[in-house]
Amino acid sequence: MSSNSTADNLCAPDDNLCIVKEHLQAVIIVPTLLLLGTLVTLLALLLLRYCPERKQTRIAAIQRYHTSSHRHTQRHSHRHHLQGIDAPAGINPLEHEELPMSIQHVQQNVRPTLTAVPQMSTERHHGAFSQITAMPVSFSIKPNDTATLHRARMDNRNVILRVLKETANSSEKQHFLGFASFMSGLGSHPFLPELLGVVSAQSPLTMVMEELQHRDLLGYLWRCRKDNVGLESPCEMTEKRIFTMAGQVASALEYLHSQSCIHGNIGARSVLVGGDLTAKLWGLGSAYRRRTQANSPGEVGDMEMRKWQAPEVLSRRVFSHSSDVWSFGVLLYEMATLGDPPFAQIMATELLQHLQRGKHLKRPTTCSNSLYSIIRGCCHWRPDQRPTMPELIRQLQSGEKSANGRTVLRVPEPIDIENYLREAGYGEAFNYAVL
Repeated sequence: MSSNSTADNLCAPDDNLCIVKEHLQAVIIVPTLLLLGTLVTLLALLLLRYCPERKQTRIAAIQRYHTSSHRHTQRHSHRHHLQGIDAPAGINPLEHEELPMSIQHVQQNVRPTLTAVPQMSTERHHGAFSQITAMPVSFSIKPNDTATLHRARMDNRNVILRVLKETANSSEKQHFLGFASFMSGLGSHPFLPELLGVVSAQSPLTMVMEELQHRDLLGYLWRCRKDNVGLESPCEMTEKRIFTMAGQVASALEYLHSQSCIHGNIGARSVLVGGDLTAKLWGLGSAYRRRTQANSPGEVGDMEMRKWQAPEVLSRRVFSHSSDVWSFGVLLYEMATLGDPPFAQIMATELLQHLQRGKHLKRPTTCSNSLYSIIRGCCHWRPDQRPTMPELIRQLQSGEKSANGRTVLRVPEPIDIENYLREAGYGEAFNYAVL
């Protein structure tokens, strides 16, 4: 018998309330339960479908940072006595932990922004790193507390690992990866240090750079001051070598200008020297900060940079191609004096007034007329009177042809670090630690 017949038998024909109660379970409750079950099933399917994709998206976003892999295999620095294992936290070769490292090609002439980083990458494992040893900083008043430096071997070559400390906050991590993206976006050049990889998929974040055996040019010049007879590779800085190395730095600087990048921090501290005495321009951290902090007043307030800056930078903080040329002239002075501080007798806070009175860098005793004329031309008070980078490169090439390549420059006194820091207004070691 149907439910309708049963309800009719139990209820009077005109008792609507009784009829509704009898049909409640069949008409309302059961369909409602079926609808709820369907909704729960659909929700579970949606979660299973989309949650893994979100996780993969987050991982992919972290791994988008990359490096240029245009290798210059003909130039390798050689260090034959790497000993011991002093690995940073999170990188222990004895544990065989896998550390993905992105290596990929970068198009030149692409403006280096975080969104411009290619998303294809080649993963490497931690077995690529061996012989990891701590790398001390030359000297430092304001040490870099966010990163540590280590030497290592990778693909049969010496590399430098710059490892972000575990205590770094999110802003420091963003800066670290942003600088890696900035460097890769600049592209490859024979006289810029090669960025070989970035470990970004897990902590600790690590940048992998080629190692240049003699490290920063400033320290190399200081070693050339002393009698280095008996060393494996004695320093032999001649005027011809100055022209050669300066031409390499100028070539890198011209390339940076073509990429709409003003260096703003040129000096012997920001040049690295390879085992074959190839000079490569480094110290691009200030250029990256100016690009990412366009409205910031700049870093010229730091005393250690003032004596290398052009008058318009000291007075108005206006960086330009011409202000880089001025700093390049000061770099030539450093090379000619084997690392003397520029304007040694002038306080950094009084330098602008000193230049306004028409004063200039004095001619070093070992400096030829041709080299000193280039220094004076680069350090002309008026920016429009300084040579352009193509003109400067031509002058250096011409000077190299006639320069003395036999007489080795020597300064009998070793450098006094404390005195140098005071005279240069210098407060921080600029090498691989400063990015």
